Amino acid sequence: MKEFYYKRILLKLSGEVLLGPLGFGIDQEACNLTAAAISRLHKAGVDVAVVIGGGNIFRGVNLLAAGMPRTPADQMGMLATLLNGIALQQALIAIGEKVCVMSALECPKVAEPYNWSRALQYFQERTILIFVGGTGNPYFTTDTAAALRASEIQANILFKATKVDGIYNKDPLKYPNAVKYTTISYSEVLAEKLQIMDATAITLCRSSQVPIYVFNMQRLFDEPADKILSDFSHGTLVNH
Repeated sequence: MKEFYYKRILLKLSGEVLLGPLGFGIDQEACNLTAAAISRLHKAGVDVAVVIGGGNIFRGVNLLAAGMPRTPADQMGMLATLLNGIALQQALIAIGEKVCVMSALECPKVAEPYNWSRALQYFQERTILIFVGGTGNPYFTTDTAAALRASEIQANILFKATKVDGIYNKDPLKYPNAVKYTTISYSEVLAEKLQIMDATAITLCRSSQVPIYVFNMQRLFDEPADKILSDFSHGTLVNH
């Protein structure tokens, strides 16, 4: 089995990866394809943890705009991640993977409450972990939850799968002349206010010295796992 420089990864996925052609909710085929991609990474020999968003089911900003207070809106968003985590768990189990959903929101009949020492033990048992419920608190994004969990489980790197193929000096979907960075420091991301992740997540990764690799999510489905885990030329690496 090939040895990789980064032996434990935290994969941050948008809930939109589960949309498929539906435009809303969870498409089973999309869920199966995502599970297969995660399984390939795991079978390559690295420890894999996943944080998934809930934007395919609910976006708190929509209700905020309609006048709902931030706290319940964020709580609804955290519950949406729980639905996605369970769907992904079952798709992974169906292809033979050992997987545990750990939730920052207490919902013991559905998911195991997050516990740091138990999470580390699961890695020893070659179990894929899916972290849901955000941080368990309103006002924090799932990017911040990913940075927090990556720091806690001593991940060697945070993989952020997005719609674009890295970090640009401005939105490449709006500006054709946007310039892509191959590498960039945490401080530069913060100073230039690049919106690839929120400032809290970037700051936490900098403090914990967890590199961030931003890449196009389509690579998960199109490329072999060993290339994704070793070839960082197609995205942007954020570190010191």
